[in-house]
Amino acid sequence: MKKFLLLLALLAGLGPAAAQQAAPALLLPHPAWIEQGNIYEVNVRQYTPEGTLNAFAKHLDRLQKMGVQTLWFMPLNPISQKERKGSLGSYYAVQDYQKLNPEFGTMADWQRLVKEIHARGMKVIIDWVPNHTGADSPWLTRHPDFFTKDKNGQPAVPFDWTDTRQLNYKNPELQDSMIAAMRYWVRSSDIDGFRCDVAWNVPGAFWRRAIPELRQAKPLFMLAEGDSAYLPRSGFDAVYPWHMFHAMEKLAAGQRPATVLDSVWQEQRRKYPRGTIEMYFTSNHDENSWNKADYGTFAGPKHAPFAVFTQTMGEGVPEIYSGQEEPVRRPLKFFDKDPITFGKYERAKFYKTLLDLRKRNPALAADAAFRKVQAGDERAVYAYVREKAGKKVLVILNFSAKPQTISVKEKALLGRPYNLFMYTTEPLTSKPWQIEPWGYVVYEYGR
Repeated sequence: MKKFLLLLALLAGLGPAAAQQAAPALLLPHPAWIEQGNIYEVNVRQYTPEGTLNAFAKHLDRLQKMGVQTLWFMPLNPISQKERKGSLGSYYAVQDYQKLNPEFGTMADWQRLVKEIHARGMKVIIDWVPNHTGADSPWLTRHPDFFTKDKNGQPAVPFDWTDTRQLNYKNPELQDSMIAAMRYWVRSSDIDGFRCDVAWNVPGAFWRRAIPELRQAKPLFMLAEGDSAYLPRSGFDAVYPWHMFHAMEKLAAGQRPATVLDSVWQEQRRKYPRGTIEMYFTSNHDENSWNKADYGTFAGPKHAPFAVFTQTMGEGVPEIYSGQEEPVRRPLKFFDKDPITFGKYERAKFYKTLLDLRKRNPALAADAAFRKVQAGDERAVYAYVREKAGKKVLVILNFSAKPQTISVKEKALLGRPYNLFMYTTEPLTSKPWQIEPWGYVVYEYGR
């Protein structure tokens, strides 16, 4: 742990002496609305044939009806032309932090869209790229000291992202400028938070300063792309559950038993400060474009139990990616136009059932209690109870391609709970019963 803190501090530009001390956790209260909320990631470019904010706005009523609460928009900034990948470039090669990509419309379009979203009782967060700029950012000429340098003295390229340049957080003026740019979007369009790209490669000292300053305007929700423990300790509300996601992948592939989920759960509870939220998902823009995720890893009947898991797991907030409700069963191009075709909405009712349950039942709040339940062969069956404020939800999942025998012995769970997907109350006794391959059951108590 001491070596980890030393490395972190060195990356942050702190001296070895400072690295010997672990900063106390900056644990800020979460915005109340996220506790029973959810996140829907919007890929504006691919969402409609037009690829504009105004065209996306036509989907708001549908998404609201499906139960979507928080819309996360992939980066809205103009994209650099230099060393651009593909015909349109990467969303994450930001040219100018305080402008809106003309591909999507105007700032007036964006401001109007945010107002329409808020009028529906929904929230808005935007994707922010603090780790690097695009390869022709004006900062490269105006503020060359904002960037780290490679061995030749040129602005460094992070990793293999040749269309970007690495920012230097040792520079306090860069920190000031980044906070000012983020504050601009809060003040100019009243957004409700940020999803911070590559947050794990930006020093904690910056986040510990930036997040409290940004929250002076309103109780923002801060989501970090990363799973390092220093991120929630530095003020982030939520992180990515990468260890759990990779365990889900192995479970879906038959490489690990369902007990792997327990191992990861316990590891995460030890790792993070109490109250850290994890954003569970079966897909997002990276997983869809590069790793298949939902339509590959969790394809066919496998999708449902894993989706239920992401929607009901403890200390989590669920995320749905653009088109999963259709569903889109292909990778969306990352650097070129590749619009989604909507019209079937085959999973919309499924998601609505889960999202509505989360909204109305405090037992699925991020801070609700979670405990495992013995209900069958633990190598295949994963069962648990969520509970809060006198409400209770029992989830039983079959993570295997074979039928499994289910037997619930706990007396407090027997009776006539409401079967969420059968839309009726039904008797639940200790008598064994069968659950189908990749099956799922959600029981609601105290309805």
